[in-house]
Amino acid sequence: MDKDLPLHIAFLTYRGKKTVGGQGVYTRQLTKAITDLGHSVEVFSGPEWPETDPRVRLHALPSLDFYNEKHPLRLPRPHQLKTRGDWVEFGKFLTGQFPEPLAFSVRARDALLPRINEFDLVQDNQSMGSGLLGIQRAGLPVLGTIHHPTTVDRRLELEAAETWRERFFKNRWYSFTDMQTRVAGKLSRVLTVSQNSVADIHRDHGVPLDRLQVVPVGVDQELFRPLPEVTPKKGRLVTTASADAAMKGLKYLLEALAMLRRDRDVDLVVIGKLRPDGPAARTIKDLGIEGAVKFVKGVSDQRLIEIFNEAQVGVVPSLYEGFSLPAVELMCCGVPLVATTGGALPEVVGPDGETALLVEPGNSEALAQRIGAALDDQDLRERIRWAGRQRVLERWTWKHSALGTVEQYRALLEESAEIEARRPGGRQAAPRFRALAGS
Repeated sequence: MDKDLPLHIAFLTYRGKKTVGGQGVYTRQLTKAITDLGHSVEVFSGPEWPETDPRVRLHALPSLDFYNEKHPLRLPRPHQLKTRGDWVEFGKFLTGQFPEPLAFSVRARDALLPRINEFDLVQDNQSMGSGLLGIQRAGLPVLGTIHHPTTVDRRLELEAAETWRERFFKNRWYSFTDMQTRVAGKLSRVLTVSQNSVADIHRDHGVPLDRLQVVPVGVDQELFRPLPEVTPKKGRLVTTASADAAMKGLKYLLEALAMLRRDRDVDLVVIGKLRPDGPAARTIKDLGIEGAVKFVKGVSDQRLIEIFNEAQVGVVPSLYEGFSLPAVELMCCGVPLVATTGGALPEVVGPDGETALLVEPGNSEALAQRIGAALDDQDLRERIRWAGRQRVLERWTWKHSALGTVEQYRALLEESAEIEARRPGGRQAAPRFRALAGS
């Protein structure tokens, strides 16, 4: 197989929101970097659509979009149920399950099968829907990507549930993780972003270790940078967090903020959306810190960098992270970082006291203590901010991610060629892949 032959990749992401969340960033930056290496990528996405490089074609796969912010939970009319994916999404929604990963994978399968000879392989970004197995059975190799197993979200949400009714509905909502376990176990190669995620995927999804490969994500080092013209505001903290996801640990940061405000002037900017009736809003009200917390969403990239640079300290309070783009983005901006040891964070941000300040997850008092130490010690902030930025510059670039991902593409094609060679007279691979394997 020619190692220099340009590849044609179908990249699947069941959602790719532009303004918040790692999936949209991963999709935009990785597909751009892979294109920079000379390959061609077409993105198949459900709403919200990702922003892609002009060279990367976006193939939009419309859905019933039950969780659209403007019209949430709107039921479709009968004439709107046009495809198999629509019926799957509608049926799962009616039973209280999260329908997007399965419904998207069905739509992606139906879109890809008529064009199977146009691609060398498929990379799926986190959906792990059953439709992937149909694509694989049709002869097109599939590389699965799991940033971290959603089973962790499920476990933490159930632990945070306050009533049996809440636990019941959350358990039903997360039932799609059983499908993801089944699908992940049937893919010959699964990509993830950290050694911590390898251990968790192996434990929760049962994927053999020899099928799991690590390619870390990156950061746009030209965009995320220190801004000398921006002076950090005294007492300003910043975090990026989904306000009502238990895994992100915002509750503990809010409690730490209330403790810090007993003897100092400190405030917090949260990059994310606050749901007025959600747990975060209730916590803010109970703690009496309404005037000290500001939520920001939908800002431009340039304004986001300015917000980061306006902070004296960045905080990642997560109970668990499979990698943490917010952490490396803050570090790349030269913002002194306080982070928990949840999941892969120590692996990503580096040694405690050298490139970041680390604290155990779920401990508000310890979090307040480390943030306070950073706010009180300018020399400490200066030391870890530049050491943290240097760590990111040396390790986490999208070019590195693209090179590692393409290496996994080649390995998948080699494995698939060997399987094809051992299958005389049996199921045949897609014509383009057969030609590639024989080159």
